[in-house]
Amino acid sequence: MKRFLCLFMALAILFVGCGSTKETESKSPELPEESEEPSEILSDNTLGIVRKPYAADYSEMYQEKIKELPKYNPDIKESWQVDLRSADLEHLDLSKNLDDLLYADFDNKTEWPDKSPEGFNPDIIMELGKNPGLGIRKLHEKGITGKGVGIAIIDQELLVDHREYKEQLKSYEEIQSSSDTAQMHGPAVASIAVGKTVGVAPDADLYYIASDFGTYSDDGFVYDLSVCAEAIDRIVEINRALPEDKKIKIISISLGLSDYMNGYREAIKAIKNAEEDGIYTLYVGSRGFMGLGRDPLKDPDDIASYRRGDFWADSIYMNDKLLAPMDSRTYASPTGDDDYTFGRQGGLSWTVPYFAGLYALACQVNPEISLGYFWEEAIITSETISIDENNVEKLGRIVNPTKLIERIEKVK
Repeated sequence: MKRFLCLFMALAILFVGCGSTKETESKSPELPEESEEPSEILSDNTLGIVRKPYAADYSEMYQEKIKELPKYNPDIKESWQVDLRSADLEHLDLSKNLDDLLYADFDNKTEWPDKSPEGFNPDIIMELGKNPGLGIRKLHEKGITGKGVGIAIIDQELLVDHREYKEQLKSYEEIQSSSDTAQMHGPAVASIAVGKTVGVAPDADLYYIASDFGTYSDDGFVYDLSVCAEAIDRIVEINRALPEDKKIKIISISLGLSDYMNGYREAIKAIKNAEEDGIYTLYVGSRGFMGLGRDPLKDPDDIASYRRGDFWADSIYMNDKLLAPMDSRTYASPTGDDDYTFGRQGGLSWTVPYFAGLYALACQVNPEISLGYFWEEAIITSETISIDENNVEKLGRIVNPTKLIERIEKVK
């Protein structure tokens, strides 16, 4: 039952947080005898790692050898159609499957065959996907990395020792968390925000609370945002004990908070209370933003590489949202401390930590900047591009991190 509920929870978070994006989460494996036992829960006023969830095992998704590559169907508008994470493909001939492979999700445990199509290189795709894009790494080279700024994340169970964020992780706690195993969502959002190679703010401090955002019963999952409120209140408590030059500036929640959910009022009240303490909260629907699409072999730093995100590509769009990279991203995998997953299609769950990380960069150069002012400046400095051959269809407002940070620096 617990394994089923963990799967359901992953689906629920991706549905509410990522529009129409669908996720397939691995089942929790049997706990190996050699795995490290969870540590004791720390007292309320002590920071540290309260527990180390076990690594996931995606190989359990394939009970039998894959006989043929899954096909990508652009008409059904579903992600994870060509899910090859931890799959053994060595026995297949994929030389005629380029179109399908360019929509594949895979990880570094995927075993590729010798017979692959010309133009498909999973190693190159994986490396391109690690780049946050739009010139973020140029800012890093200038020393703008989020150093001295705290980011808090409330999400699913985290693989706490992953190389992307282990050094940045200052605390890991759990509030109503049900899985013994690290989930896909947590390592992904953490690495997109603060990852050493994947993240927007690689030197920001990370404070993480794992939560289910609700409760399970025999009738299914019921959202209870009072749990989210409790996590936000805990983050405020943590922040009050931090030095002035190490304060948490933003909370990233990759979930849509809606008034039909139990505990909605409590969550909104907690968000307002956190803001009074100087901590802003970003969640799906809290600001006007969407995510960008990108072909997996195109340059993430080139603004011309981007288009509408795959899950909303056919929607009416008035160029009135702030846009950040979303599709074709590589992020930390829950399957091992050195593992990565390439996700061909993303969701708004990925744009929330991107913007949270970008806000951390802004706070490094101007610690007094508010999230509202940051957002206004991000819109002012955003770019619009043409996405058709006749220069008729436009796509904006694409965030320009370099111009944004330069402008915020001048406000001092």
